[in-house]
Amino acid sequence: NGKIASERGAVPSGSRLKIELLISRRLGDGGVVLRIHPDGKSERDIPLRFEKSEGGINTYSVEICPIKGLYYWELLILRGNDTLFTSSINNVDFELLPYSKNQFRLLCYDKNIKPVDWFFGGTMYQIFPDRFAKGSVSVSIRDDAQMNPDWNGRITQFAEKQGDPLKNNLFFGGTLWGVAEKLDYLKDLGVTVIYLNPIFEAYSNHKYDTANYEKVDQMLGGDAALDNLIEKAAQKGIRVILDGVFNHTGSDSIYFNKENRYDTVGAYNSIGSYYYSWYDFKSYPDDYESWWGIKILPRLNHKRDNCRRYFTGEGGIGEKYVKKGIGGWRLDVADELSDDFLDEFCYRVKIASDQNAIVIGEVWENAADKMAYGKRRRYLVGGQLDSVMNYPLRNAIIGFCSYRDEIGLYNTLTEIYASYPPHTCDCLMNIIGTHDTERIITRLASDMGICENIDELTNREKSEFKLDEQAYTEAKKILKIASVIQYTVYGVPSVYYGDEAGLEGCSDPFCRMPYPWGREDKELLAHYKALGKLRREEKVLRDGDFRAFTISEGVMGYERTKDGEKLLVLVSRGRFPITFKLDGQYRSLLDEASYKNDVEILPDTALVLKRI
Repeated sequence: NGKIASERGAVPSGSRLKIELLISRRLGDGGVVLRIHPDGKSERDIPLRFEKSEGGINTYSVEICPIKGLYYWELLILRGNDTLFTSSINNVDFELLPYSKNQFRLLCYDKNIKPVDWFFGGTMYQIFPDRFAKGSVSVSIRDDAQMNPDWNGRITQFAEKQGDPLKNNLFFGGTLWGVAEKLDYLKDLGVTVIYLNPIFEAYSNHKYDTANYEKVDQMLGGDAALDNLIEKAAQKGIRVILDGVFNHTGSDSIYFNKENRYDTVGAYNSIGSYYYSWYDFKSYPDDYESWWGIKILPRLNHKRDNCRRYFTGEGGIGEKYVKKGIGGWRLDVADELSDDFLDEFCYRVKIASDQNAIVIGEVWENAADKMAYGKRRRYLVGGQLDSVMNYPLRNAIIGFCSYRDEIGLYNTLTEIYASYPPHTCDCLMNIIGTHDTERIITRLASDMGICENIDELTNREKSEFKLDEQAYTEAKKILKIASVIQYTVYGVPSVYYGDEAGLEGCSDPFCRMPYPWGREDKELLAHYKALGKLRREEKVLRDGDFRAFTISEGVMGYERTKDGEKLLVLVSRGRFPITFKLDGQYRSLLDEASYKNDVEILPDTALVLKRI
């Protein structure tokens, strides 16, 4: 068993890579072979050269020059009548087995990638526009919209069971004017990037059923409100990222026009429509491809050039808003966007328009070798995505905080860091809650078993669910640990609006309650402000090297290092105090305590220590 000395598993094109194996002579090795498998091609065996034998250790090595793409590899230790294989645990740690299993992953990415380094070291804040702040500027309200006058009320519009039809036309009245009026609050929180859920004209409150990509919804303040937000945010050093929902439109849209609400001839209205070829009809007009079978979300056919280039071409939607001044795009359901779409979109947005624009994909798994619909994706090789939503980290943080699974957190952090290009690691969108997930404090309480199992509740029960005081207090304590991890590992923390204020909620739509202005949990809010300050002041969190290690059951740590600076983060969900040996004198950045030689890690705590 062993560990790779380099914890990086991605290299730029043009690299000359040396693989060296140090092995005890007691193992009885007679030779070593590198078996390397370029993705989609035949594997190849390359013998390692014997270098030396010293102190009972045999050394073998081989050099390779990979070209752009994904590779899998393993080492075979030949021992006369049998062979041992390296089996990767997390792309760094490995064990030796008498059979092949779990090869290492090697990504060779384009050396010419320009990192979006303005994003490094920042703090992102995700806003569901209808639910953040109303603002003082009046907006137009649609006749068919239902307005909830009780900003502090609960979600009253929901399906009784999964799959039931739902209008989603209940609004609380948040606007982009309101977001702009809260910029001082966001600045004080340490926010450098605002990520807005969809803002384009649409029937629903969530606006993933786009009606017109060329107009900001009037109920959110229209184009003027977006222009104002971009301008005012820039004055405070904050950039705005938009949600690009380009896989499907709404059926109630200028493109499809199923409800005949628009003057355009939509695809549903006539086979002679300009937009007819943008959709796939099985039997015209009522049987058509839609996203996950949801008929109000007809799927776009990006194989049609005029459809794809509406988003990716010169003057298209991607370019239009970048030229307005947005900082980039988060691409909804990136797995369902074709390589052609992503290639063209990235070129248009980043190369032809603004090299500083960032493109983030919604990817729920490891993006280095993601398979989607039977095809390997090349998101991170170059020319597609700068970053992805870090769902593996979210799952691992919840596993650690709820179930004391330090091994799962260690393996996830190690594997992602050893799989992605360095510039991707430094701008990962690190989430613990989003509009698609339960509120993090509710999720933690449920998984820890200190409240009902929210997964077993009916939607009506979810709509009324609230933690009791004891469960809330206990879950808040653990949320502080989760947020420390989110803010101090590689990447950029993305805070779902209201998580910092203690907002609760079960699954969609109950995770979309309005922000509790005037009712915030002041203690939790102060904690998040301290973390934001930490990210502003500690440059090592911007792009410092990362190394994780486990300590004991429910306890782990990691280091961030750069240019002689070192931060040590120790987190515990253990049941007993642990004494940890230090390599010098440290100062705590969350409470100003000092430590020398060793530190006691108490149960259910998180320490951020700086070497002095």
